[in-house]
Amino acid sequence: MKTALSRIALITSGLLLSTQLMAEPKRPECIAPAKPGGGFDLTCKLAQSGLKDSGLLKSPMRVTYMPGGVGAVAYNAVVAQRPKDAGTITAFSSGSLLNLAQGKFGRYDENAVRWLAGIGTDYGAISVRADSPYKTLGELVEAVKKDPGGIVFGAGATIGGQDWMQTALIARAADIDPQKLRYVAFEGGGETLTAMLGGHVQVTSSGLGEVTPQLAAGKIRVLAVLSDQRLPGKLADIPTAKEQGFDITWPVIRGFYMGPEVSDEDFNWWKQQFDTLLASEDFAKLREQRDLFPLSMTGDELKAYVFDQVKQYKQLAGEFGLAQ
Repeated sequence: MKTALSRIALITSGLLLSTQLMAEPKRPECIAPAKPGGGFDLTCKLAQSGLKDSGLLKSPMRVTYMPGGVGAVAYNAVVAQRPKDAGTITAFSSGSLLNLAQGKFGRYDENAVRWLAGIGTDYGAISVRADSPYKTLGELVEAVKKDPGGIVFGAGATIGGQDWMQTALIARAADIDPQKLRYVAFEGGGETLTAMLGGHVQVTSSGLGEVTPQLAAGKIRVLAVLSDQRLPGKLADIPTAKEQGFDITWPVIRGFYMGPEVSDEDFNWWKQQFDTLLASEDFAKLREQRDLFPLSMTGDELKAYVFDQVKQYKQLAGEFGLAQ
């Protein structure tokens, strides 16, 4: 009897393994919906390294860049042109959800894709060049109060986007009209940071993970991180906006979605790989190296989170007169 059961178990495990092998895409791809160097690029490369190093993906994953509308072009392309593509995952962030909440992705809303995995969280950050005269967030805010148009803010989004919203929330807390801020929009965080280092803008609003390489190189100063409390480890010296008198927090989820017509079999294969990856200590170390913090959600749990966030962002957009 035990022998028979053992054979059945072996056959079952063999069938499961066969199914997994059959479902693995031959040419896996991660779409970063911006130019290289920003948060979407960081998200794709984190999955690329994590899945490869753990052996969860046999074929090398390529990262492709699809800038436009801070995620809108990629979102529309996946939904309309590649709805069944089982080998493609696309990076998203809280900024993507904020844009969805404002109708910036055209006729498609949060129901248009399959939400796959959230793999980490970042936090908003306000940064200046290392040689900037502004040493604290309070000093920057006072300068903006005196001359709102005299300081140029750069961000990887249009007005109403995530980076703009971070500065708008701080401005509102300081009784400054956010509409009076002088603001230059770029396509992605990498381009924004390059502009600041080149002296074209004075302040960058972004995710902290996008600027930590330049922080480590001594090229920038982070005036504030938009977290509830100071972050651990090497980032512990960065003050929060809260401790400087501005009760503003902005967590940034980073994750992936797939096309709306991807089969359950293919979707569940990816979900299983991410479930395994997110439980791995090696991946936790890799995520920490990229200056992201723990957040692990897949499938229905992520979907519920996304829908709740979009609902909250719609309310926030309404407060700033941005809802369409």
